[in-house]
Amino acid sequence: MERKFRFSEGEFYHLYNRGINKMTIFLDDVDKKRFIKLLFVCNSKKPVVFKDIQGLPLTKIERGETIVDIGAYCLMLNHFHLLVREKIEKGITMFMEKLFTAYPMYFNKKNERTGRLFEGVFKATHVNKDQYLKYLFAYIHLNPIKLIDPKWRENGIADREKAKNFLKEYKYCSYLDYIGERREESLILCKESFPEYFSNFKEFEDFINEWLSSENIQGLPLETFGNERHLDRDERDEK
Repeated sequence: MERKFRFSEGEFYHLYNRGINKMTIFLDDVDKKRFIKLLFVCNSKKPVVFKDIQGLPLTKIERGETIVDIGAYCLMLNHFHLLVREKIEKGITMFMEKLFTAYPMYFNKKNERTGRLFEGVFKATHVNKDQYLKYLFAYIHLNPIKLIDPKWRENGIADREKAKNFLKEYKYCSYLDYIGERREESLILCKESFPEYFSNFKEFEDFINEWLSSENIQGLPLETFGNERHLDRDERDEK
């Protein structure tokens, strides 16, 4: 289905997709690590030749000029979220084409399967309101809580301390990079291309902790942003 908008340089977008028929697309930690490495490698004008970089840490990979700016990401079991900025013309399209080629090729070969892995063309929403952009930093980074508390958004957090600790242990999300953990995955992000909502690590943690209250979680649903009802609907039945 054709998009109702075109990606424009300097604009922000929430990109997401899930496995076809809601299938699990990350079966183990190896899969997640592969996808995260591809977030770094595919963000380049260079072609992806994974055998040339297999085993190399991100710090040793020379990818050259990037084509998008990534502000946040999160991997779940059957879907993912990315918050990106269009850096160059057709940058998002090139980046996602490379990602949606490289990862399915790896996944299908590993699992001896054929056919599509993702549910059609990746979904995208234009983040054209500052309030919405800031909200997405909470929405994306709080997503992993669904793995331990599936109904947290509807019913509130059952155990806030458990949720906080889980977020600090979950490696497949950019949350750790915003609370100051030193790791190579921080190279995936280009924080300076996004508004400086959080001047230090504590401000980000305080921001997330505020959203961990049931009042905040239920107080600003995606419907607040008008054209985001479809995203909220899609998310309800995802893992």
